Amino acid sequence: MKINGRIFLLDDDELIVTMLSRALRNEGFETHVQTSSDDIIKKMEAWHPNVILLDINLGEDRNGLDILAEIKANELDVQVVMLTGDDTAESAIKAMKIGAADYLTKPFNIDEVIMVVKGALEKVKLNDEVRYLRKSRMDYAHHEMVGESQVLKDLIENAKKIATAGVPTILITGESGTGKEVLARYMHYWMHQERGENPEDVPYIAVNCTALPDNLIESELFGHTKGAFTDARMDKKGMFELADGGTILLDEIGDMRADLQSTFLRVLENRKIRRLGGTVDLLVDVNVIATTNRDLKEAVAVKDFREDLFFRLSTFSMHLPPLRSRREDISLLARYFLENFKQKYAKKDLEGFTSEAEKRLIEYNWPGNVRELKNVVERCVVLANSELISLENVPLELGAEGDLPFVERRKNPRLILPEEGISLDDVEKDLIRQAMDRAGNNQTKAAKLLNMSYDTLRYQIKKYNLK
Repeated sequence: MKINGRIFLLDDDELIVTMLSRALRNEGFETHVQTSSDDIIKKMEAWHPNVILLDINLGEDRNGLDILAEIKANELDVQVVMLTGDDTAESAIKAMKIGAADYLTKPFNIDEVIMVVKGALEKVKLNDEVRYLRKSRMDYAHHEMVGESQVLKDLIENAKKIATAGVPTILITGESGTGKEVLARYMHYWMHQERGENPEDVPYIAVNCTALPDNLIESELFGHTKGAFTDARMDKKGMFELADGGTILLDEIGDMRADLQSTFLRVLENRKIRRLGGTVDLLVDVNVIATTNRDLKEAVAVKDFREDLFFRLSTFSMHLPPLRSRREDISLLARYFLENFKQKYAKKDLEGFTSEAEKRLIEYNWPGNVRELKNVVERCVVLANSELISLENVPLELGAEGDLPFVERRKNPRLILPEEGISLDDVEKDLIRQAMDRAGNNQTKAAKLLNMSYDTLRYQIKKYNLK
């Protein structure tokens, strides 16, 4: 059974903690039961619970409020739900002032306990997201727009002009894997650097419009109020609110649902959002960068994308060219990725590519663009057994037929086993990466390319820790 969360139970009534523990385990929670406060902080630090159900009246020298204060003083990352037999509000108010997430009054209704625990876990999830955003530091040295081609130089120059001018809405187009999100991060950096701010301290929220389920995307983008729908047990900020004062990246905006397109257009026009179930408009100070691999003009022509939204987005737009149209950058990019992966895989003696291997990289058409090149170089670094990456280290699909469409190359699908052997896990990981590249990181499309179910692909991605 999937573990939904770790719940620590502290109550001097053994019957109560046994009953609660059984009910919570039946709901998929992992529980730890304790009837005294002996070494409570040490035990919590060792077990790392998400939520603690803490009785106020423990029948000891110190009560639950004292332990709650100690938990807060030690800055333990746990949501505390107080248990009380006192039906007055006084003890609950004291607990909430100290920092309790919620409280339950005895005797318990088990359904209410489960609901409160799930609500506390939602707070844990939200805190984790906020903590990630605060601690996350964009290492721009690892997001270089590498290349010496004139088209790339012109693109970067124009992007910097648009960013430093403070343009609030920007559209970046280009095929999957060309580096649209990398450019977006750079523009975020330039925007806030121009304002005298430290870009690393300003929110940058990336949202993949194709990855969010249809029934959740509005809630994720704009937030919701308590009771807005069945599982909305507490108010929740959406991505736009979390990005307030910074930048929100809407990846693959061309695949946004038609009804959300009209809502999004209103947000672009007045920078106001309304939480799902809410009645108040909230003003957000956020720069919007949208990306897409679709031809939005064509999408407008077939009535798949709103014309007024297209005009609003396209006022300041940039197009990232495919890698095959700037072949002079391929060698520089390959060497750049090589240096990064040398460090990652402790291959310090690896010096570069043989001329034959480099020629093959330059001649290939790269349907997955820079992302595909990065994955190929990573594979080459891992499999290399000498100071230079040779032709035999370069994947077979980049051979003489490498510049042909995949559909033409699969007429005779046959992998030749190298004499030294090969790891099936490495082959499987490599094929999954290629499929994800060609599908623009859309797992449903990648699963079809690999002729496997969506669930099987998700399992394999988790198994190999692929991002």
